[in-house]
Order: sequence, then C-alpha cells, then structure tokens
Amino acid sequence: MKNRGRLLRRTLGLLLGVALLLPLTGPGIVLEASAITKAEIDALKGDASALASQRKEIQNQLKAVQADKNAAIAKKKLIEQQIDLIQQEINNIDQQIAMYDQLITEKSEELAQAEADEKAQFDLFCRRMRDMEEQGEVSYWAILFSSSSFSDLLDNYMMIEEIIQYDNKVISDLEALQTRVSADKAALEEAQAEQEAARQQQQAAKDELKAREDEVDALIKEISAQEDQLEVMEKELGQAAKNLDAQIKKAEEEYAAQIANVPSESGFLWPLAGNINTLSSYYGSRTDPFTGKPGNHTGIDVPAARGTPIYAAKSGVVTTSVLGSGGSWAYGNHVVVSHSDGTSTLYAHMNSRAVSKGQTVKQGDIVGYVGTTGRSTGNHLHYEVRVNGSRTDPLNYYKDKALYYRGKGGVAPVWDWMK
Repeated sequence: MKNRGRLLRRTLGLLLGVALLLPLTGPGIVLEASAITKAEIDALKGDASALASQRKEIQNQLKAVQADKNAAIAKKKLIEQQIDLIQQEINNIDQQIAMYDQLITEKSEELAQAEADEKAQFDLFCRRMRDMEEQGEVSYWAILFSSSSFSDLLDNYMMIEEIIQYDNKVISDLEALQTRVSADKAALEEAQAEQEAARQQQQAAKDELKAREDEVDALIKEISAQEDQLEVMEKELGQAAKNLDAQIKKAEEEYAAQIANVPSESGFLWPLAGNINTLSSYYGSRTDPFTGKPGNHTGIDVPAARGTPIYAAKSGVVTTSVLGSGGSWAYGNHVVVSHSDGTSTLYAHMNSRAVSKGQTVKQGDIVGYVGTTGRSTGNHLHYEVRVNGSRTDPLNYYKDKALYYRGKGGVAPVWDWMK
C-alpha cells in the first residue's frame, strides 16, 4: 500500500509538472485597444448633425423666397449653400465609412484571435479532463492518507492545492475567453450595422444632392430669361472681383512665410485633363453670356462636365477656399492658390472644393471639381492668373498647348482666333 501511495504521488507530481509547463492562460487574452475608436466616429457624427442643422436653417430661408417669382438669384444662392453643406455631409460620411472599414478589420482580427485563444484553452481544458478521468480511481483523500509522516502530509496537501488551483484557473480562463468571444462578435456586428446605416445615409444625401443640382439647373434657365436679374448678377461680378482682390492680398500677407517655403514650378500645368481644352470665353473684352452686352472677362472659361477634377496649375498655398457668399457669390465655390514666384491662380464656379485654406498643394493636386455655382450659365471652369496681384491673360502661359475656341463660327484653334 505504501509503495502504491508513493507511485500515485509520483504520477500526480508528473502530471502537475507537465501541467505547470503549459501556459496558465490562453494566448493573447489582453489585446491592445483598437487604433480606431467609436468615440472618433461619434465625433464625426456630431459634425454631420451640425451640418444637417445648418442645411435645415437654409431650407427655412429658402421657403421665405420660394413664392417670389423674381427671387431666382436668391434661390440659387441658398440652394448652392445647401449643396455645399450636403457635399460636406457626404465627405463626412465617407470618413465615417472609411473609419468603420478600419474598425471592422480590427474587430475581425480581435475576434479571430479570441476564437483561436478560446480553442487553445478548450483543448487544454479537455486534456486536463482526460488526465483526471484516467486517474479517476485516485482520490485526493487517498493521497493524503498515504502520507508516511506529517511532513509528507503537508507536501501532499500543498501539491493537491496547486493542482486544484491550476484546474480552476483553466476553467476560469476558458470562461473569460468565451465571454470575450461573445463581446467581440457583438462589437463586430454593431460596427457592421452602423456602417450599413452610414451607407444608407450617404445614398440619401447623394440623392438629395442630385435633386438640388437639378433645381439649380432649372433656376439657371429661369435666370437666363430675366434680363433684369442678369444685370444684377453682372454688377455683382464686378464687385466680387474687387472684393476678391482685397481678400487675396490679405490672405497672401497672412501666409507669406508659408508661401515662400513652397518652391514654384517655372511653368503652369493646364488645370483640366489634357483633352478638355476648348474655351468658351477669352480673357478681356467679350460679349457677356448673360446680358448679351459688351463686358470684361477676368479669366478664361473652359466648359467641362460637372464633377470633372480641377488640378493645381502650380505648387503653392491655398489662400482662399470658400463657397461664394455675400460680395463674392458671383464666383461660386472658388479656390485661390498663391505661388512663391508672385503669381496666384483662381479656380471658380466649382461644384465642390477639395482643399481648405492654409493647405499646401503640389502641382497637379486636385483642388476641386467643375460646377456651375455662382454667376454661371453652365458647368465650366473659370480660371484666372494673377501676377503680383494683377490679373493677366492665362493663355500667355499655355502658348505651346493645343487649345481651341468654340464661337459662333464653330470650333477653331485658339491661336487662329487670336490672330
């Protein structure tokens, strides 16, 4: 009997030794926090809510002028403000969806790790159960009673206690991992559901954007048929040009140090894709497309489809990026980039802007997208070049480029028309 007790103690001691060599917890139970947090996404949602509130406020203003048949210009201004806010909402939701993509990837990885840890812990639990079943005829009491001395009894007791503690930890760690798997699954499903809701919200915003753009197109036709409103817009353009000159000068003073640190290329890049090179208006004297009267054009107009990307002609600093309002509404959505060689380029009537004031851009970066905001009869880019604050003919910088002009006589190379 004494030999049998000694054998049992050796067997259990061996089992304990093997068990203690195994990991006491499943691998990777504690993971680092996600790089993307719900709090960051919730902050974006708060911004989107604020934009929606501004849009609703503009809608109330729009209702106030809706019944006035002579208020087409006012309507266009308000709707364009709504369009700009809707575009900001869409951009905000784009950011949310991108962050959800990252969050879902992280949650998927966490869940996969948790499931692997749970499986490893469950395998360990099963091994312990098999070991206990194989030694089922041996009781802890038998081990204690087989002790040959009080010292032997204490050793056996401590050994049994360690085995029990170890087995209890195997079970508690398994339960913790199972809880973690459930929590990770729930977090993943929540992120997926919220992303789907954001996609639906984005589609609704895009549908509303299209409806508002259609309203603007209808208003352009209405305005074009009203000579008195055209004359109002012509006066606004003249005042807007003066206001803009002052704004550019002030902004260039504000960003002078930053502008000086951005090397400027020697030549100007054509601001639209290479095959979009047919002008509808020259710089300087022209017949105004709104009024049909002689006027002065501050830049060149290049027709293009709504949403066509507009590229920075040179590297520089964005000194203006606004939705035309007040005295500068005539330019609509417009961006000015100031360059370190003393020149600046203006891109107007954009459907939406892609840069913000104070941002550094490289030649060829997208600064916005073609539209018909402000004083405009159709989708086109109004493009200006200034040298030391004074406007100059942009075509002076593209004499080696194949450009065309569409006039009453048809389409012909620009340089033929200008002879």
